[in-house]
Amino acid sequence: MTSFDTSPQLGVWRATLALAVVFVMLATSGWTALHGHRAATPLQASRSAWEHASVAGQRLPDADSAPDRLARFFGTLDAAQRSRLVHRFPLAVGNMNGAPVTLRYEANRLALEHERKVEHKRMRDGGLSTLGRHDADRRMHRYEALLHGNRKILAFDPNGSGRVAEVFGDLDRADHVSVVVPGVDTDLLSFQRTYKRYSAPVGMATSLYRAERAADPGKRTAVIAWADYTTPSGLGIDAATAMRAEDGGVRLNALVRALPGDSRVALYCHSYGSVLCGVAAHSLPSRVSDIAVAGSPGMRTAKAANLGTTARVWAMRDADDWIQDVPYLEVGGLGHGADPVSKGFGARVLSADGAKGHTGYFEPGTESLRNFAEIGIGAYRAVQCANDNDACRTGLSADTSV
Repeated sequence: MTSFDTSPQLGVWRATLALAVVFVMLATSGWTALHGHRAATPLQASRSAWEHASVAGQRLPDADSAPDRLARFFGTLDAAQRSRLVHRFPLAVGNMNGAPVTLRYEANRLALEHERKVEHKRMRDGGLSTLGRHDADRRMHRYEALLHGNRKILAFDPNGSGRVAEVFGDLDRADHVSVVVPGVDTDLLSFQRTYKRYSAPVGMATSLYRAERAADPGKRTAVIAWADYTTPSGLGIDAATAMRAEDGGVRLNALVRALPGDSRVALYCHSYGSVLCGVAAHSLPSRVSDIAVAGSPGMRTAKAANLGTTARVWAMRDADDWIQDVPYLEVGGLGHGADPVSKGFGARVLSADGAKGHTGYFEPGTESLRNFAEIGIGAYRAVQCANDNDACRTGLSADTSV
């Protein structure tokens, strides 16, 4: 029998274990403490300044107040007072749920213009690496694009990879509001694309808005391209867990509750965005009438009935979508649960004919886009079910097609 000296291997194993413990401690306590001393982000600085300011001798309300309270506060101000707040605190007002949307558009234009100038200066900073100046150039051009014309930017945060949301249509007057919730690798720079334009939030939202208008020009609709959460980067551990979805779900809930009027809201959740919508479903207000998922890796549950929502749940997947090859399960927090297009899940399964792969669901001329548009305007009986099966229209009475 051969004898082996295991002490070196044991030493390596112990060192590895100790290193793992250090990382766990950093992740749970030390890392937080270390990063607690970072300089405030631009948005945090703007919110902090807001908290210590006043208007007409009155302290400003907490920026995190309920949307209806903030709406009442802004309603007490005259045009000059509103304008002063927008110019003093553009990022705070531009991201404030409850502030009038037109005021948010104005505030975010000011914030974008400021950040454009910051990046323009960085482009000429000799102390930056070539890569750093290239990044500044890309961000500056993104800001210029967002400032072009009369774009309606509902949310904007330049920190890190950036967050942004844009409105198409008249949000104040809309009877039907659609919110596009994208998946992994979505940030400020990928918010809009020239190549594969309908795989990015702006392309998705503009395509859906046009399809809804074409389906019924008489309906007052608005569509939001919502990239106002930090998405997973790539298909790593973040994409396999619900951590980003949980944070994003809080933000999505806040958005929906702050929308003006009493419009019905439909959510269109693509890829990892469907994980977010699944996590958020139970907390969303009753004005959310529909949750439609496409190319979903799962919604963190075994059945649609467990989502805890009164909204109709729709699902579609193109036959060529690679997402069908992911394991539809959840073990120890990894994975996202059952397949939403499976019979046992209980969603209303729609046709995705013409979608062609994982990112083609919003392409003009596809059955998937037409179905999304019919849902968006409430014309449920006009949708095309998958496999010529009318089960997805079960229980939809005439009075739901409004």
